[in-house]
Amino acid sequence: MTDKLPDSAQLFQQTLKSKGLHARVVVLPQSTRTAKEAAAAIGCQVEQIAKSLVFQRTDTNQPVLVIASGSNRVDEQLVSTYLKAGIVKADADFVRASTGYAIGGIPPLGHRNPIQTLIDQDLLRLNPVWAAAGTPHAVFSVSPHELVAITDGHVIAVSGSSP
Repeated sequence: MTDKLPDSAQLFQQTLKSKGLHARVVVLPQSTRTAKEAAAAIGCQVEQIAKSLVFQRTDTNQPVLVIASGSNRVDEQLVSTYLKAGIVKADADFVRASTGYAIGGIPPLGHRNPIQTLIDQDLLRLNPVWAAAGTPHAVFSVSPHELVAITDGHVIAVSGSSP
């Protein structure tokens, strides 16, 4: 871990502070780009990784952020049914334009533009959860209920394996 934060992580740390959250962004020497890498670097279960995935609505072309448990694969049909609109996985350019962050470091809030946010119900049974903080090496921990509150997210089943 290092105390010096890259610019993206520093910007995100300020976002957390502005939301009144006292979470601390940490930079790890290992990559946290994937849920498996993040869990290994942090020393937690893959389920505790709150991965941020950006989709694009097919009706409005607006972004949708799905924050899923690291062990779950997002069922796009479930999400589409909830939204009453089709979705497609967003490409890297759309993700950066919508969030201000690159894939692998997308935090759950503090994006360039407001984004509709859906949160995997499976995250609510885990505490803490860990999420990206602006770079593929930066993370922060948060309770799942705080995550819902600070993102104004809607909790839904995002995986067919959800109970």
